Amino acid sequence: MTETDLVAHFPFPFVADTYRYATNIGPAGAEVATPVGTWGGRVLDVDDEYMSELAERQRILTADPGRYAVLPHMRVACWDTMLVLMRELALACPSAMSLTGDGDGFHWRNELLGIDVDFVMGDESTLPAEPLAFIAGQVQDDIVLLDQRDGDLFADAGVVTFAAGWSFGFDLGMTFLEIHGPVPRLRETGVIGRAREFLMRLQAGETYRRTNWSMTIGRRLDVSTETLPDWLPERDAIASADDETFGRLVHLRVEVQHLIRLPESGAICFLIRTYMLPLADIARVEPWRLRTAAVLAELPDDVAEYKGLAPYRDRVVTWLRTQ
Repeated sequence: MTETDLVAHFPFPFVADTYRYATNIGPAGAEVATPVGTWGGRVLDVDDEYMSELAERQRILTADPGRYAVLPHMRVACWDTMLVLMRELALACPSAMSLTGDGDGFHWRNELLGIDVDFVMGDESTLPAEPLAFIAGQVQDDIVLLDQRDGDLFADAGVVTFAAGWSFGFDLGMTFLEIHGPVPRLRETGVIGRAREFLMRLQAGETYRRTNWSMTIGRRLDVSTETLPDWLPERDAIASADDETFGRLVHLRVEVQHLIRLPESGAICFLIRTYMLPLADIARVEPWRLRTAAVLAELPDDVAEYKGLAPYRDRVVTWLRTQ
C-alpha cells in the first residue's frame, strides 16, 4: 500500500480529546469519513499489504504453530467461519474472489493466491487444510472464535499471529472476563460486563465493530507476549532516538475489531485487523496531530502503563505539539 493510501484509509480511533475504555460498539459496514479519506465500508479490507501480511502470518505460524488452536467441539464453528469469511472476501474483492454453490457443495476462487477449489462442507478431505487454517491464510485479520455455553463466552479456537501485548495460546479456553482481567478500569467501570452481555445477546448473522488502539515501535505486527524479548528493547531504546527517527518509528496502532454471530454454529467470530501509521504521517493531518497529543497528555497513568506507552508517552506528546 502506498503511503498516501495508508493515510487515506487509516481508521483514526479518537473521537474526543480524552480517552477511556468503552464498549464503543456500532453496526459494521458503515463507511467513516476522516479529514483525508474513509474507512470501514466492508467487514474485510483487502488492500495492497494483503500479500506481505499473509506471508508474515505464515512465517509466524511456521515458527510457532501454537498461534493456531481449535478445541474439538469447535469444528462446526470453524466451517461456519470459513464460509462467512469467504463471502466477505468475495464482497471486498469481487474481481479476484468468488464463492459459488449451495447445500454442501461449493467452489471457492482466490486468484490473488492462486486458489481454485471445490469443497464439501464438513468434509476436511476436500480442503488443502483445516477450514479455520485455510481461511486464516487468506484474510489479514486475526480470528478468535468464542463459544457461548453455560451462560458464558469461551475463547475456544483461533488463529492469532498479530497480537498486541497478549498471548492467544495462554488465553485459549478462558472466559471473556478472564481474558480481559488484566485491563485496568474495565471491571470497576462496568464496561467489560456490559460488553459481555451485549455479545451474548447477538442474533445469528448480526455483525458489529469497534476499535482499539496502542502504539508500536516500527511496523512490527507481532508484538505478542511470546515475542517480548524481540520488541521490548526497541521500545526501551526509542526515547533516545533523534526527532526524525522518533517520528518515523513510533506508530499509532489501531485494531478494527468485528464481531459476527455465526449463523449455523451460534459461535461468535471475533476479527482483529491491525493498521499502523507513524507519527510523521499523523502529524501531517492537523486534526489528528492535535487530538492525538491531547489524548495522550490526558491519558491516566495506569492506562498508559497497560498500553506500554509510559516510557515514551511524554516524548510523543512533545513531538506532536512541536510539529
